[in-house]
Amino acid sequence: MVMARQILNSDYRRKVAETIKEVESRTDAELVTVLAREADNYLYISTLWAAFLVLLLTPLLHLLPQWLSHQQIFTLQWILFITLAVLFRWRPLTMRLVPQKVKYWRAANLARRQFLEQELHSTEGRLGLLIFVAEAEHYVEILVDRGLAELINNEAWREIIENFIREIKRGKTGEAFIHCIEQCGELLQEAAPATAIKNELPNHLIILD
Repeated sequence: MVMARQILNSDYRRKVAETIKEVESRTDAELVTVLAREADNYLYISTLWAAFLVLLLTPLLHLLPQWLSHQQIFTLQWILFITLAVLFRWRPLTMRLVPQKVKYWRAANLARRQFLEQELHSTEGRLGLLIFVAEAEHYVEILVDRGLAELINNEAWREIIENFIREIKRGKTGEAFIHCIEQCGELLQEAAPATAIKNELPNHLIILD
């Protein structure tokens, strides 16, 4: 995928780290970036689809020649189920089978877990910010702690996310990630300008495989 090729490139990862460091030198806020290849493996979805299709095709199996016994038909059902289950685990096909609402729900849950795991809820002044991207789901979210939520309204973050997604669609994911950090930095500098030198959390791009 475009995102994997660009963002995982060492040059882009270095640029992301440098951009975060530069942004944090101008604000009291702490910024963390997380890239997840996927929010879930969705194996249960592919298995459910395989089971559903086998049940749907069962009446047709019973129309097969009479010389097939019930045991043979039962065996065919299992072979069909296993074949479909394996086929549906091919990632591009799996992602097409998963409803968008489910994908976004799983990605949103992972984003919130990462917010807590990266300790963005415990920064001084409650000024933590997370830029989260789930690659397979094409999902982007910016999460902020209470201190920033009181200083910057949601509409400002929404505009940054929309710009991020537009650049991704143009095939400029690496640049989009860095541009997103810079745009967040502008808001953070205005809302919470630097009053002390600190660096509580990691600056590098955190990658979840």
